[in-house]
Amino acid sequence: MALVVVPTPIGNLEDITLRALRALREADLIACEDTRRTGRLLSHYEIKNDLVAYHEHNEERLAPDLAERARAQRIALVADAGTPLVSDPGYRLVSACIEAGVSVEVLPGPSAPITALVASGLPADTVVFVGFLPRRGRERKKLLARIADERSTLVLFESPHRLGKTLAELPAETPVAVCRELTKLHEEVFRGTAGEAARRFSEGARGEIVLVVRGGKEAGSAGIEETVELARGYVEEGESPSRAAARAARESGWKKGEIYARLVAR
Repeated sequence: MALVVVPTPIGNLEDITLRALRALREADLIACEDTRRTGRLLSHYEIKNDLVAYHEHNEERLAPDLAERARAQRIALVADAGTPLVSDPGYRLVSACIEAGVSVEVLPGPSAPITALVASGLPADTVVFVGFLPRRGRERKKLLARIADERSTLVLFESPHRLGKTLAELPAETPVAVCRELTKLHEEVFRGTAGEAARRFSEGARGEIVLVVRGGKEAGSAGIEETVELARGYVEEGESPSRAAARAARESGWKKGEIYARLVAR
């Protein structure tokens, strides 16, 4: 039959599509991360179907069995919220179904990264989705270094209690948007620099967080040499090199350190 990948609301229960509701009603089995959470969604829409827990701790074991069942049954795959596979389980099951020749239908619908990107007001032409940052160690440092050098807009998830620390580790002048509790009653989108956001969330935050970070240079913006000349003009007006570089960074998207190094090298 088929595997149907069904996005579910990220907060507001009204954000489910008519097609998604039909897919859930028609499914012979619904694979979900948390049967209690999905059960509440189904109960809200008066849907009574069999559920099976499918999460990061059992997906490797269950994926082949579910793919085999999908040969004869219609199986729906949902995450706790949003679109499955986006920092959620599901990749192994989709891959197993494709390998087994089972039809895979993917429904469009709610996605926290896309919602945050649009709400951020930052460039959305080239985007890198990072997922969750490593909590500590070498991998975290490597990823933060990549973020500092990345030219595309980045979208990542962060836990509420680590948010302030992460913001403080980004270059202070970097434009960011902290999107909290999207589509829920206490939704908040904070737009500003990483330094401003680090002060705002120094003691952490509540709820689910999506962090959007502007890359080092917006596509189509001024080149680095043109930006250095812009900073040099600010110095001639009386700004210190450091302040001139920071001002030019805000206006161009280039990193302050890169502008400053070129500015003082001459």
